[in-house]
Amino acid sequence: MDRLIDAIEATQNPSVVGLDPTEALVPPQVVAGLAEEVRDSVEDPAEAPAVQLASAFYEFNRTIIDAVAGIVPAVKPQIAMYEALGPAGVDVYTMTCDYAASRGLYVLADAKRGDIGSTAAAYAHMLTGVDGFDPWKVDAVTVNPYLGTDGITPFVDAAKESDKDLFVLVRTSNPSSSELQMLDLADGSKVYERVADLVEGWGADSIGAHGYSRVGAVVGATHPEEGKALRTRMPHTFFLVPGYGAQGGTAADVRGMFDADGSGAIVNSSRGIIGAWRKDGRYDPSMSADDALALVDETARDAAIRMRDDLRAVL
Repeated sequence: MDRLIDAIEATQNPSVVGLDPTEALVPPQVVAGLAEEVRDSVEDPAEAPAVQLASAFYEFNRTIIDAVAGIVPAVKPQIAMYEALGPAGVDVYTMTCDYAASRGLYVLADAKRGDIGSTAAAYAHMLTGVDGFDPWKVDAVTVNPYLGTDGITPFVDAAKESDKDLFVLVRTSNPSSSELQMLDLADGSKVYERVADLVEGWGADSIGAHGYSRVGAVVGATHPEEGKALRTRMPHTFFLVPGYGAQGGTAADVRGMFDADGSGAIVNSSRGIIGAWRKDGRYDPSMSADDALALVDETARDAAIRMRDDLRAVL
């Protein structure tokens, strides 16, 4: 986690851009412009639509990464968007992670893995690679704690082995999270508070130079009071904070999730940055793919700067 904190300090920006492309978030002319190239390259014509969209995702991602590199310290590609496209999508995921790393960005794989035993250990290879080969090129992975300690330990061990990190879901920003996370326990606490205590314990033997462990927590911006209380409850746990922007969270909402020095958290925005071009009045469906990507670049950069300045204003 020290590497992430150093990157945040270097950019003076505790924000991470979610690389969660969908067909609706990529300018259609970028997708259409790849049709002929893809048609000539695939053996099975049935593969063409998935390969074409995956290729468009990569062009789009590279544009976003180039736009925000040097402004933000990190990116967070959500693997589901890529896995949905099959092998071509998985290839683009690894290529995206590799490209982001080559631009000096901390890469947080949003995969929300969660299982037990040998299956968890296999998932944890996303951090370590296999026999010296690391196809994923990520610095951290998100993990679901629903299966308990034996579902998390393989990831903690892998993080230690590879000097990487994990972020465990604690109090998430989705509307129905309260169905489980807010349930009362016999001792009067809530389920998410018990999970918070476990997360703090799972990272207790890996405290870094900045005072935070390599086991982080996902705490939604849409729960500001609970997040503020968790900051006190989890003094050595770094927070990944989703829910800013499109989901309704504000800079004021996330202020309490940072420590007294303005550290301890990084705030995610996905659609608000990668989809900023859609709200720009200059977009024209008749423009070329190159012009559309230039607009994506400019609007993403501007949105990332606005978010940075918004967070700086409250920290």
